[in-house]
Amino acid sequence: MSVNWRVYILAIISFLVGTSEYIVSGILDQISTSFGVSIAKAGQLITIFSFVYAIFTPILMALTAGWERRKLMLAALGLFVISNILAYVLPGYGLFVIARIFMAFGAGIVVVTALNIAAKIAPEGKQASSIATVIMGFTASLIIGVPLGRMTADAFGWQVVFLGIALVGLIAMMVINLTIPRIQGDEPIPLQQQLALLKKPKVALGLSITFFWLGGYSIAYTYLSPYLLAVSGISDNYLSGTLLVFGIASMIGSRFGGYSTDRWGIHRTLFGGMALHILMLLILSFVTSSFVGVMAVLVLWSFSAWSSGPTQQYHLTTIEPEASGVILGLNQSMMQLSMAAGAAIGGVAVERIALSSITWFGAAGVGLAIVAGLVLYRLRYERAVKAHQL
Repeated sequence: MSVNWRVYILAIISFLVGTSEYIVSGILDQISTSFGVSIAKAGQLITIFSFVYAIFTPILMALTAGWERRKLMLAALGLFVISNILAYVLPGYGLFVIARIFMAFGAGIVVVTALNIAAKIAPEGKQASSIATVIMGFTASLIIGVPLGRMTADAFGWQVVFLGIALVGLIAMMVINLTIPRIQGDEPIPLQQQLALLKKPKVALGLSITFFWLGGYSIAYTYLSPYLLAVSGISDNYLSGTLLVFGIASMIGSRFGGYSTDRWGIHRTLFGGMALHILMLLILSFVTSSFVGVMAVLVLWSFSAWSSGPTQQYHLTTIEPEASGVILGLNQSMMQLSMAAGAAIGGVAVERIALSSITWFGAAGVGLAIVAGLVLYRLRYERAVKAHQL
């Protein structure tokens, strides 16, 4: 089997894991009704998953750094499959939370190991594109996985979604065992060495952009399905299609972000995308009576939000080029932390204020990302001036 096909297999596995994380936002109303809990409490399932993923993935990867990569992938996929089966069979909200915790353990190891394998099996000079393909699989779960999961949930019940993920995961384990060669592990990079970078103001500010940008997005996106049903008045029959259009717009936005960064630079693309992101979240509150208006705003919101993704990833590599790999690893954890924080803040807003308030809180979060970006830009500019004077 060619290297390209092996990378595509890793991308499909990454897609599967991403679907298990994001699908909850697409079926939040059904989970809430099934367990007899509030929308806000159901939304905390995303907070728990993302928090566990962010905190424990670096620790687990450090502990298993010396493991042979295929063995580690199979072990993590096995845990992932078992936890999805538990999510299908266990009754009650509390037991479902436990299943989600173990799901996050397995998912974090699977994604990081898939990225590691993709880089190691790629030909010289093709490592970056192989990694990008695996990341695209994770991103595609938003585009295809969430609406497909919603359609499955509507037809057979939301628990069946997790059974389906488990079955595909079992198939993935067999395919991995047959197609991925044995690959030795790496020398571990101590967590203290990785976290030491956070002491540098420019690194901390760069990562804070990710935290506030994606956190603001998560506040609104986590509760998007109930928002569209209850606030925007979109029929349940149209929800799956709406989520699909939203996902396609995110893919187009991500592609445009990469193109725009190359053509017009980091700062124009990043600040422009985040400004449009804020504007669309605010406008969404005023177009609730128009289906066409809601769809147009959703498309522009998704487009602008994800145009910042590749730009921010590249931006971080320019902050501390000699430690770009470690910074991007920290950024993965920061992305999950921001998703957890966004879901938690959104839950508080829904519970204490109103479901309709999530767009305003989301816009405020992205606004803080712009502030952090401007502070970082000024800091780097001042240091560049001083270096030039010397």
